[in-house]
Amino acid sequence: MEGIVGGRKKKVWSVFKIALLAVLLAGYMIPFILVLINAFKRSGTIIRNPLRVMDPNGITLDNFKKAYESMDFPRAFFNSLLITVVSVAIIILISSMTAYLFVRASWKINGIFFALMVAAMIIPFQVLMIPIVSIYGGALGLLDHKATLIFFNVGFGISMATFIYHGFIKGNVPISLEEAAMLDGCTRRQTFFKIVFPILKPVTATIIVLDVLWVWNDYLLPSLVLTSKNNFTLPLSTYSFYGTYSVDYGALMAALVLTVIPVIILYLFLQRQIISGVISGAVKS
Repeated sequence: MEGIVGGRKKKVWSVFKIALLAVLLAGYMIPFILVLINAFKRSGTIIRNPLRVMDPNGITLDNFKKAYESMDFPRAFFNSLLITVVSVAIIILISSMTAYLFVRASWKINGIFFALMVAAMIIPFQVLMIPIVSIYGGALGLLDHKATLIFFNVGFGISMATFIYHGFIKGNVPISLEEAAMLDGCTRRQTFFKIVFPILKPVTATIIVLDVLWVWNDYLLPSLVLTSKNNFTLPLSTYSFYGTYSVDYGALMAALVLTVIPVIILYLFLQRQIISGVISGAVKS
């Protein structure tokens, strides 16, 4: 009898947890759903009733056409893609090698450098905004270059990626594999790229998604660095729908949908590796 009562309690608790998660998911998805449904509505309808599911005159695709043309979507997409891919690739390469060095090399200075990297993660970006503009813009004249933005992205992203890699390597990469590889004649560089780095695949996928989300969707840093429209990324290009006295909400919503679609596709491709990385980091080997 007690087993039956306990089983019912577990079922009730499971149903409650699922219902609670469903409510939280719905609340989390509401902003994206509103953007999606308003992308197919006319601006007047959005202003009158943004919560209305359908436009009284039917759905329209004119918003997407206008967004595509006004944003100069191919150019903005290429700029975002170039900056994101190069930034994330450099972050992954440098941070994985740095974390490996911190874990395997018993140098006292490694602890100091690692502590400084961890401390750098808590510095608010707003503290650095004025120095960035005044030094790199005024003194050195290096603003409005995609390479400058990539340099900043790498600088701001390495600390977090190194911290994540450091924990994963320390707990999930056995040193015996490296010793066996070296006995077979591998150099330290070959051991890292042929033995260690493939093992880091799950956590690398997680870092890719986190950094792509950050770099791809970032507005503040590119707005400080990039000033000419030819260098604008997708988030900066959406600002073209803001007029002096009005906002073209329909085209703006369509532009936001076009901007977020590539990130969703990337997540769908890497979700298995991301889940694997989270599990690997949670289970102590």
